[in-house]
Amino acid sequence: MIPFFIAGLVFWAVFLVCYVAVSNFNKKQMIEKRIQSFVPGLEPEPEDSDGLEQVNVLQRLLQWLNQKLKLKPSRKLALELMRADIHLSAGEFLVFNALLGFIPLILVLFGYGIELCLLLAIGAVLAPTFFVKLRQKKRLKLVETQLPEVLGIIANSLKAGYSFFQAIELVSHEAEPPLANEFAMVNKEMNLGATTELALENMVQRVGSDDLELVVMAVLIQRQVGGNLSAILESIAETIRERIRIRGEIKSLTAQGRISGLIISVLPVLIAAMIFMINPEYIMPLFVEPLGRAMLAMGIGGQILAVFLINKIINIKV
Repeated sequence: MIPFFIAGLVFWAVFLVCYVAVSNFNKKQMIEKRIQSFVPGLEPEPEDSDGLEQVNVLQRLLQWLNQKLKLKPSRKLALELMRADIHLSAGEFLVFNALLGFIPLILVLFGYGIELCLLLAIGAVLAPTFFVKLRQKKRLKLVETQLPEVLGIIANSLKAGYSFFQAIELVSHEAEPPLANEFAMVNKEMNLGATTELALENMVQRVGSDDLELVVMAVLIQRQVGGNLSAILESIAETIRERIRIRGEIKSLTAQGRISGLIISVLPVLIAAMIFMINPEYIMPLFVEPLGRAMLAMGIGGQILAVFLINKIINIKV
């Protein structure tokens, strides 16, 4: 009788452990799924596209092609688009890239050379990536400029008796985008059941700012060990302001180097274009003769090396 009783206890113990583990896993999946439905670019593939909100004809075409091609791009690409504040999914972005690369190839039908069309196609495919990087850089600079003011709002709210959640909600209403939108997303994720740690870490991933990561790390440590959060945030805000000031001074001191790099990279191209327009026969041996091509390749390599070295010298991280 006792062995059956022990076996029953072991069975129910294992059953309860498995049940709790599966419940927690399902709860985590449910929270992530609910959060992803509010995160642009990371939403799951819709089974029925009739209920989608159509922004314009181009996005409708991109969504249709994405569903037909069944693209499964990486989450990293979706994260890069979110950091650039581009409201396209990763699959739609890849389809857009493919369409841009295909359009210049149509020029072959109108008599243009295949080399020129391939060159234009490569440039068209790479252009959206450069555009995303520029948008990311611009948005990150705006975030780092707004961050001290936002930290001041949170610190003053905590001094006035607000809770941390109420301070986040206040920032989402009072601050300017993009930080206001990010804190609104944090508030929405916590309302959907996510923990504070998860919501803040998701914000750090979406923004990609080292300063914001420092703030979130300080908040999470304070929640574990305690302390005066308002004083910590004010100290971090002062540090960020000082860093922005130092970056401005470095930018003004290295302006001459940046202008030199720009002139070095642009001036030879302009001179070559001017000579080609005035006297094409004079410069054509540079592109036709083997020695001329070798000299041209060495010159381009030297230009690239010079620009790289100048950027290394003037790029001072603070």
